[in-house]
Amino acid sequence: MTDPTDATTAAEATATAGATGTAETTGTAETLRERALSTLVAARERTTLLTGCVEGPDLTAQVSPLMSPLVWDLAHIGNQEEQWLLRAVAGHEAIRPEIDSLYDAFEHPRAERPSLPLLSPAEARRYAADVRGRALDVLESTAFEGTRLTEAGFAFGMIAQHEQQHDETMLITHQLRRGPQALTAPDPDPVPLFTGPAEVLVPGGPFLMGTSTEPWALDNERPAHPREVAPYFIDTVPVTNGAYGAFIDDGGYDDPRWWTPEGWDHVRRHSLTAPLFWRRDGGQWLRRRFGVTEVVPADEPVLHVCWYEADAYARWAGRRLPTEAEWEKAARYDPAGDRVTRYPWGDADPGPEHANLGQRHLRPAPAGSYPAGESPLGVRQLIGDVWEWTSSDFAPYPGFRAFPYREYSEVFFGPDYKVLRGGSFAVDAVACRGTFRNWDYPIRRQIFSGFRTARSAEVA
Repeated sequence: MTDPTDATTAAEATATAGATGTAETTGTAETLRERALSTLVAARERTTLLTGCVEGPDLTAQVSPLMSPLVWDLAHIGNQEEQWLLRAVAGHEAIRPEIDSLYDAFEHPRAERPSLPLLSPAEARRYAADVRGRALDVLESTAFEGTRLTEAGFAFGMIAQHEQQHDETMLITHQLRRGPQALTAPDPDPVPLFTGPAEVLVPGGPFLMGTSTEPWALDNERPAHPREVAPYFIDTVPVTNGAYGAFIDDGGYDDPRWWTPEGWDHVRRHSLTAPLFWRRDGGQWLRRRFGVTEVVPADEPVLHVCWYEADAYARWAGRRLPTEAEWEKAARYDPAGDRVTRYPWGDADPGPEHANLGQRHLRPAPAGSYPAGESPLGVRQLIGDVWEWTSSDFAPYPGFRAFPYREYSEVFFGPDYKVLRGGSFAVDAVACRGTFRNWDYPIRRQIFSGFRTARSAEVA
């Protein structure tokens, strides 16, 4: 998963504050302060769980060149909080300026981070705790106005989102690590097998994509702008393991007809035959999930597939991946009021009845779950469970302006990255909304990624 806040250039924000427009303030300063506090505390509780359930080598080792050691993530979280909340917002002197470069993701790719003179687990915990104590003092005294960083508590929301993004990254590290189970969580509630319509018609016409008013939205979600889409059908629920298994059984990985040239080359070179963590055992598929081996559940959304796999399945099924605009219209458009909402179910913040978020469970919920989270058009599980690949390259919206620095989003724009939408079970609500955009290389499979398909509607 690409972390758009995985860089350290906070000084730029003080020079450009206010230059990108001001988000609308939502609620009183006290309400915003309480929201900022609760989201920061929730993020730190999760970080503590993810770094406290293992010890020694499991904290300092690199389980994959795609991931950082957990101890790097922990200190990086503290360093980002120091740079943005203590230095950029409050104007404090640096606590440990000598470590800034160690935790600069653009200076040190993940593969080389284990070789750096990183803080020990104990030092990293002390540093992050010290920064957090001071940051809470800053939160108590900051006026939520005056600059783009402080308006509506943006900087505090940005840091809470950043920590939660790294928590998801650390959860991916836990999934990749070998060894006994270190994390547990209750399973989602069982639901009857979904027997609703396989697809939903989304009417053609314009809708307002993106946001100019969500206080903590990131720069790549902005600004709101009209987008026209032709009518199309989209899957009611994400593609399941059972449906994807039919693609495998039909020789999907052995037939170049379903793959782009780049995808076919990737499949051949890496000998891909199934989603990551799957293996065949006699007549059934097994998977490894956070240290436990289990039968692949047929009714869960498929997980750990790359863009090439999602695209190939869609072609095999006679369909295609939805565009990013199509995904967002399905998630946010309410035809009854001809308006867009923050989430599929409306404007209210997510509750446990709406979506599978926040590591409440360590797996997707069965397809068809969360009817309370259904969109007005009848599409389910658009938020949570699995990140959903779209056909779109990651690109700026018309009128995009980088904030708080170019590395936040701008340097990733282009055809190298594909957009994912909707979040996963590993995403916290603070870092997931109907306008939130994620992106990654089309080869990535360690992320909690799945998909749903679409097809164009015939116009009479």
